[in-house]
Amino acid sequence: MPTTSNTVAFNLDLTNLIEESFERCGKELRSGYDMRTARRSLNLLTIEWANRGLNLWTIDQGQIPMVTSQSLYALPIDTIDLLDHAVRTNNGTGTNQTDISISRISESTYSTIPNKNANGRPIQVWINRQTGATDATVTTTLNGALTATATTIPVASAAYLPTVGFIKVDSEVIAYQTIVGDVLQNCFRGQANTTAATHLTAASVVITRPPSINVWPTPNAGGDYTFIYWRLRRMQDAGNGVNAQDIPFRFIPAMVAGLASALSMKLDGVDPLRIAALKSDYEQQFQLAADEDREKASVRFIPRNTFYA
Repeated sequence: MPTTSNTVAFNLDLTNLIEESFERCGKELRSGYDMRTARRSLNLLTIEWANRGLNLWTIDQGQIPMVTSQSLYALPIDTIDLLDHAVRTNNGTGTNQTDISISRISESTYSTIPNKNANGRPIQVWINRQTGATDATVTTTLNGALTATATTIPVASAAYLPTVGFIKVDSEVIAYQTIVGDVLQNCFRGQANTTAATHLTAASVVITRPPSINVWPTPNAGGDYTFIYWRLRRMQDAGNGVNAQDIPFRFIPAMVAGLASALSMKLDGVDPLRIAALKSDYEQQFQLAADEDREKASVRFIPRNTFYA
């Protein structure tokens, strides 16, 4: 009697995934350009999936130690959005650890807060969903050497720097909250998982725009707060021909169908009826995978009762 394989390791590397998609279009993968255009379409497909909604396998948990009077904190560059968040007291150590809810607010609400530098336990957070890009077109230089602990940063010209934000000096990302003349003040070093370091006079300074959070009030001294979050991250790029994709096995049919649909609209000589069929198949395969990729836990709703005297 035949035996089973006793393996559950099936996956498609990039080359096989693209070949399968070409075959569904009635074509063959023949040239280096075919591979390049398919890789481009695949990267666009993963971005489309991020826009379609939540993908459970892209949820990561992270934490940011909060610093007294610091309101601005960088998130990992590949962050799309935050799903849930809390403020943890006592830095998450010992039996006195407590997670306290922190409310998400909009940019317009944050902008109306009259005193953004007020101290206390943070109760509100504005999530600034920036691109993560470095703007090399807006540059200046350090106007003096910088130690690893300096909290004021003199630059040759601050004329084109945002009044609040992040700069990158060498490989270090630095947050600043005030500019006076050509001096950045209230600086917080080693943001976005970089390390505070010394920098030489005339070192290049560029603007960087990582996704970030602004909390209010700013943490008070002795609070020992940690910002705990669950984030939705970007899917990894397609990579080279030997890489598997950054998706669980249950989404492989949807990815093949989606790539085939995208390629059918670019390749010459594909029958319009086949293009329509590939598009329909893609939507069906994605819906099957998305319906399976959901929370299985029960949801309980508790009404809030308000009593008036």
